[in-house]
Amino acid sequence: GLGFNIVGGTDQQYISNDSSIYVTRIKKDGAAYLDGRLQEGDKILAVNGKNLKDLRHKDAVELFRNAGCNVSLKIQRRLQPQNGPVGHQGDGESGGLPLAAILVPGLALAAAAVWIVLRYRQRM
Repeated sequence: GLGFNIVGGTDQQYISNDSSIYVTRIKKDGAAYLDGRLQEGDKILAVNGKNLKDLRHKDAVELFRNAGCNVSLKIQRRLQPQNGPVGHQGDGESGGLPLAAILVPGLALAAAAVWIVLRYRQRM
């Protein structure tokens, strides 16, 4: 097999009002695990170019079983939970100041302090 379990389909909706096919488990040492790109929670949109929309669960399973040795999956990555206002999808940046905005001035101050201390010691 391909090394993962799926749920969903028009007859077995995993999420209310959503008949999509989702990955529920990646089997350790299976093909998907060794490849490393597929993740639990991913929505599988197509297998070898065949759209999975509006398929029954067993029909989706058959597509995977008959996919062959070289399998191409089109997936939609699951959304990660976000901290923040409801509906915030995130843009890859966390809130607040970027780390560099804190580190660069801090390092500059530390370097200046070291320089002052060394200059002061040279005069004594």
